[in-house]
Amino acid sequence: MTKIKICGLMNLDDIKAINQAKPDLAGFIFAGGRHHLDLAQALKMRQALDPSIKSVGVFVNAPVTEMVEAVESGAVSLIQLHGQESEDTVKQLQAKNIPVINVFKPDTINLNTAADYIMIDSGSGNGQLIDWQKLKITTKKPLIIAGALDINNLHDAINAIHPDFVDISRGVESAGQKNSEKILQIVPKAHALY
Repeated sequence: MTKIKICGLMNLDDIKAINQAKPDLAGFIFAGGRHHLDLAQALKMRQALDPSIKSVGVFVNAPVTEMVEAVESGAVSLIQLHGQESEDTVKQLQAKNIPVINVFKPDTINLNTAADYIMIDSGSGNGQLIDWQKLKITTKKPLIIAGALDINNLHDAINAIHPDFVDISRGVESAGQKNSEKILQIVPKAHALY
């Protein structure tokens, strides 16, 4: 079974679809862009989210205090570092018992990061597809892959790299909004693969 994270949730309708589909992780983006949430919005969505689904806060080069606040508020329970954060940042978060997902582009992967999870993404959520066939990654840490994944290319990406998780955002959207049908289709498909 490949676990799945649906990221970039923006409203309570998205949460309804997530509660129905039951992915393993739900992502709230605190960095700028059209998926941006503030802490009050994220808290409201977390309260409506199925308690069995862990929420992840996605940050880009944010102060450690801001990330810790998001966890201490109860909005999220894991932090995803999607900028150029240092290993020191990873360790400061872990010192507060916060699990960390560290994101790398294919040409900058640091398998020796102290982070709890390693994510490979094509960029800053820019929807570029990675040639997974070319990547050879060996790590004992849980591996997450992202980057233009959708129902049509999910099988090939999972077969090529055998990740522990896939991370989907735009791949379950229509006209810039989350599409509940796409979410309901892709979650069981991911869970059935690998």
